[in-house]
Amino acid sequence: MATPCAHHHHHGAGTSASEQNKEFFNKEAAHYDTKHEKTLNRLVEEIRAKLDFIGADWVEENEEESKEGAQEKTVRLLDYACGTGVVSQALAPYTTQCVGIDLSENMATAYNTRAENQGLTHSEMRAYQGNLCDPEDPTPEAFAAPEFSNFDVAAVGLGFHHFDDPALAARRLCQRLKTGGVLVILDFFAHDKPDPSHPASNTITHHGFSEEQVRRIFEEAGVGKDFAMGEVGAVFHFSKEDGSEVRRKIFIARGTKA
Repeated sequence: MATPCAHHHHHGAGTSASEQNKEFFNKEAAHYDTKHEKTLNRLVEEIRAKLDFIGADWVEENEEESKEGAQEKTVRLLDYACGTGVVSQALAPYTTQCVGIDLSENMATAYNTRAENQGLTHSEMRAYQGNLCDPEDPTPEAFAAPEFSNFDVAAVGLGFHHFDDPALAARRLCQRLKTGGVLVILDFFAHDKPDPSHPASNTITHHGFSEEQVRRIFEEAGVGKDFAMGEVGAVFHFSKEDGSEVRRKIFIARGTKA
């Protein structure tokens, strides 16, 4: 995500932009973490600094074993347009399960390789290739099982501006949340159109978002309760092809499913 455009993924329905996006990020997957390591690490820190802002009922990092007979608390995260798993990596210590979904099979594979290298089981952290935002397929068969519903948190980290229809994406993610669950979006504040010569420019469908736009998307999706939107502490710098720098401000927004 360390270029103005090449962050995460388009989740349209077989559109040419969606296909271009899938192809681009399939190629990017192999070197994505190495190429963007500093920026990704910074983003992990920033997300963790916003735990209270997000306001989910997190697991404490050092929470004692539950008393005998007590139901162990579960906190389940759906990381949509997950890429190599930055949001999952950030929130893993505070959740009991992270499920990633990405349009790019190579990104999902990179996510899973990273999780396995950290000794995590499939039940703790696992990504799948797929699309929850196909207008023609509201209930994809691949994600019909109970394990793909009733999440405590659904998050999109820098993927929203690649979606054909962000409002549809928010509605579909709301459907995957339990009542009282939280939708979290990290993306760019509204900005100028990116350089058309950039290799990922044809995967961009939205050039950032205003608070008014995001609030409306959350409210119309059914996750407008306790809506809040703030700036992530870091300003991210991206190098353009011509060597000049672009500064992008990132927001974090949250809302609860009533």
